[in-house]
Amino acid sequence: MSDVRLEKLRTKFLESKIDGFLVTDPLNIYYLSGFTGDEGLLLITSTDKYLITDSRFEEQIKVENPDWNAVITREYLKAACDIAAKQHLDAIGFEDNLDYASYDLLDETSVADIVPFSGFVEELRAIKDDEEIALIKKSCALADDGFKFVIDNLKEGQSELDLANDLDYFMKKHGASAQSFETIAASGEHTTWPHGTATSRKIVQGDLIALDYGYFVDGYTSDVTRTFSLGQQSQEVKDIYQLVLEAQQATIEAVKAGVTGAQLDHTGRSIIEKAGYGKYFNHGMGHGIGLDIHELPNVGQRFNDVMQAGEIITIEPGIYVPGVGGIRIEDDLLVTPTGSEVLTKCNKNYLEL
Repeated sequence: MSDVRLEKLRTKFLESKIDGFLVTDPLNIYYLSGFTGDEGLLLITSTDKYLITDSRFEEQIKVENPDWNAVITREYLKAACDIAAKQHLDAIGFEDNLDYASYDLLDETSVADIVPFSGFVEELRAIKDDEEIALIKKSCALADDGFKFVIDNLKEGQSELDLANDLDYFMKKHGASAQSFETIAASGEHTTWPHGTATSRKIVQGDLIALDYGYFVDGYTSDVTRTFSLGQQSQEVKDIYQLVLEAQQATIEAVKAGVTGAQLDHTGRSIIEKAGYGKYFNHGMGHGIGLDIHELPNVGQRFNDVMQAGEIITIEPGIYVPGVGGIRIEDDLLVTPTGSEVLTKCNKNYLEL
């Protein structure tokens, strides 16, 4: 699979006026090579592929990367520059999130011109292949099971941290390797904090609860949010919930290849604004997911990213009213040529336990 991805990367060389590319981001290294070590870099040329790392990973790369040109050294960037010089490369692209010290070394050492790029590999990662789609579906299915576990086991008197930790144990016991972000388990007034993390606050009867979580399964993550209640809520909360659900459903129905992130955001946001809650929706409509919890494409007011078939995105409108409560509903979707496939299927109807 890596060779297919490398060829897609190489097709960008000509238009970018480079004849080599340095990959230093760990996720991009994994995406292109399958190397799981946490130190090293890749140098991709028009004809060759080099994995430059140190002796700690020498045995590992014999298993993970037997068909790569392996260079064992502690001076990763210097080795890359030496290879580029020997191959008479004229211009090397590099990822612009390189730290300054590394950039300075590269600038001083490289005979070839060095050219920074943003999103060079990430644009490839945005469109998932069949294997990646299957892995994300697996992660989403486990996320569905995790929500059912929470609903079946939630008890009054648990803290938000208890809820988050119990979910973490369940997810890891059933196949997840790690969280892709710190789980948001918010109750009561905490639900009005869109990114509030779990605290020692006890969950009591009458609490609204927002649960936002994502877990890696075989390297790929899901991202799901459900809001529900322990006991009864006011009619206002129920009405807000239905409004968020309506906005989310309308946005999901608008998803297809060719629509922009800004257009999707407008579809759901306009429903919320028309109902008078626009100022209480204070984040974007969604984002891409995959090897990372936030990746391309962007879905929000400021983004004209065009959705493409094979991308996997979240749709997550929310309304957060101080003194009343916060509600967000988030699902993961596979973009198709004519629509989308919803991958997270756990219950999102209004729920009072």
